Amino acid sequence: MAEERGTPPEGGIGRGPGRLLVTLYGIFTVGAASRSAVQLSTRFHEAPLAYLLSALAALVYAFITVALVRGGEGARKAALVCCSGELLGVLTVGTWTLVEPSAFPDATVWSDYGMGYLFLPVVLPVVGLLWLSRSRREG
Repeated sequence: MAEERGTPPEGGIGRGPGRLLVTLYGIFTVGAASRSAVQLSTRFHEAPLAYLLSALAALVYAFITVALVRGGEGARKAALVCCSGELLGVLTVGTWTLVEPSAFPDATVWSDYGMGYLFLPVVLPVVGLLWLSRSRREG
């Protein structure tokens, strides 16, 4: 039976536990994009690096959300690369904000490893990488 265009296959990366990841990444996309849009348009001069990093986080979250929804092997690989990059970003920015707090006059989504977001920014890519790796073995 032919699948509808755009519908992930049964057992795909956006199905089952992947739906929770889609939901969380979708929420983080909207939250980070909204926050950075307001900050960039009204207070850019106060903390440009922090606000640009939040915008970058929003783009990464959006890309991962779309990849999870699309499904397929190409989307899974792209999501793996993005989750790896996201984890590297969270660890880098998180460490940077602890070592050199003056570099960030205002927080980013990834500051202090996502402490302002209940550490979900550091947990999400780990869970995402585990899910994407597991879904490949099952696929």
